[in-house]
Amino acid sequence: MKLAIIGNGKMGKEVIKAATARQWEITAIIDNALDWEAERPLGDAEVAIEFTTPEAVFDNLRRCFDLGVPVVCGTTGWYHRLEEIQGSCRQQNGGMLYAPNFSKGVNILFALNRYLATIFDKHPEYEVVLSEYHHVHKLDAPSGTAIRLAEAILKLMERKKEWVKGKADHPQQIGIQSYRNGEIPGNHLTLWESEDDSIQIIHQVKHRRVFAIGALDAAAWLRGRKGIYTLEDVLFTE
Repeated sequence: MKLAIIGNGKMGKEVIKAATARQWEITAIIDNALDWEAERPLGDAEVAIEFTTPEAVFDNLRRCFDLGVPVVCGTTGWYHRLEEIQGSCRQQNGGMLYAPNFSKGVNILFALNRYLATIFDKHPEYEVVLSEYHHVHKLDAPSGTAIRLAEAILKLMERKKEWVKGKADHPQQIGIQSYRNGEIPGNHLTLWESEDDSIQIIHQVKHRRVFAIGALDAAAWLRGRKGIYTLEDVLFTE
């Protein structure tokens, strides 16, 4: 497998380490705008993996489409432009797989979250609160994972209309509480609570390599494919 790395920060380095352990070939490492000026910036990569910043991700994805290289994107904080980049991908017949979180466990949590939302929609005595905990370097808050959890609940619960950052002020809102501390890789908690009892679903990341492993599995799946996908396609498509 020939892989290009876009973004040589903490996650990029984890991806390189995990890819090297699999004996994959790293054809290029893009770490700044100048790296894109090379004659063949991604070399002969079969897939690229992108972990950068919300400011850089859009141009990075479009360059991959231009070069005909399918790209796995783990950057968050840019989904307000998702329809725009999806349009570019289709127009250029590109391949893209994006996810707010490349942990397999979190993507199983997404499925469980949808199931619980349909149940609790019939039991209005239960309220829901989402909390997420990350390292101090994370730029976006709430996290993309927490937003995805909230938006899934909104689609499935008639009594919920919007999510808000912090504490909910209205019964139709879902509050997302964000905390930034130390070097926490990423923890997400969903709390369903009534006056008499509560249910908590917690996903806790122990090491960043779980994201790298998930991204590599996604890259192997995406190789040779065109179109737009998420990690759930990798995990749940037979």
